Amino acid sequence: MNRPIIALDFPDRQGVEDFLSQFDEKLFVKVGMELFYQEGPDVVTWLRELGHDVFLDLKLHDIPNTVESAMRGIAKLGVALTNVHGAGGQLMMEGALRGLEEGTAEGQRRPQLIAVTQLTSTSEEAMQHDQLIKVSLAESVRHYAQLAQASGLDGVVCSALEVAEIKGATSDYFVCLTPGIRPSGSQVGDQKRVVTPADAHRIGSDYIVVGRPITQAENPVEAYRRILTEWNGDN
Repeated sequence: MNRPIIALDFPDRQGVEDFLSQFDEKLFVKVGMELFYQEGPDVVTWLRELGHDVFLDLKLHDIPNTVESAMRGIAKLGVALTNVHGAGGQLMMEGALRGLEEGTAEGQRRPQLIAVTQLTSTSEEAMQHDQLIKVSLAESVRHYAQLAQASGLDGVVCSALEVAEIKGATSDYFVCLTPGIRPSGSQVGDQKRVVTPADAHRIGSDYIVVGRPITQAENPVEAYRRILTEWNGDN
């Protein structure tokens, strides 16, 4: 059964402990900048020791040498998945992949590496105005996906609304991880391009990331189970 990735967007480890104490199963969780910059790599090690799979969501974007060196260290944490910004370009993405490969211990599986295309909080109007990208949002996302594949990456972060086009422009094995997932009736918050878990299943997302609809739910376990069922097409 495919597990939704739970975004652990808490300010500290205590918040994570309180949340995880409600579950009696191994989860797939996302550690982003909010938590990582407060607790550091130790929080990733701790989650791995508990048996959880980790998506380390730091969206690296720097010169190729810096990103390559950072990825060597990330590889040693044993995460399942990590990412960079596609806007960093092909040389940076190739360096990131090289760093992950060099940092992964012999006999261990390299973390999957994916690239952010356009954030799901970004509208086409904002992209064109703020980034001075004058093509359509769909064309920008498709371009970043093809560039990521040419760089050897495993996939991209994108809106589920863009999955079909990306799958058509890349290969069958190219991964689409889709944040901006909101169950029917939930608050959209700061996301602009959102879909439900059932929609993401039908569209063909390979991974989905869900945060507040689970972490801020009155009953997080029940909310997780509901999304798990919907995501696997069992509703």
